[in-house]
Amino acid sequence: MTLVRKVKLENRIRVFRAEHRLTQSDLAKAIGVSRKTISTIEVGRFVPSTTIALLIAQYFGAPVEEIFSIEES
Repeated sequence: MTLVRKVKLENRIRVFRAEHRLTQSDLAKAIGVSRKTISTIEVGRFVPSTTIALLIAQYFGAPVEEIFSIEES
């Protein structure tokens, strides 16, 4: 029997953008996605692919775990 845990992906993208004085559009352009993609990730409506998460972390020069975390419910 497999147990399935309910988890939610949290992120600190908005905080990192504010610290770097970037708009959603600035970040989106820098990593090659749409502004809407950044927006939906920030509010938790979209879980980014591993590639997008790594690109965001690389852009900010931070470990993925500093930007994204899992919250268990």
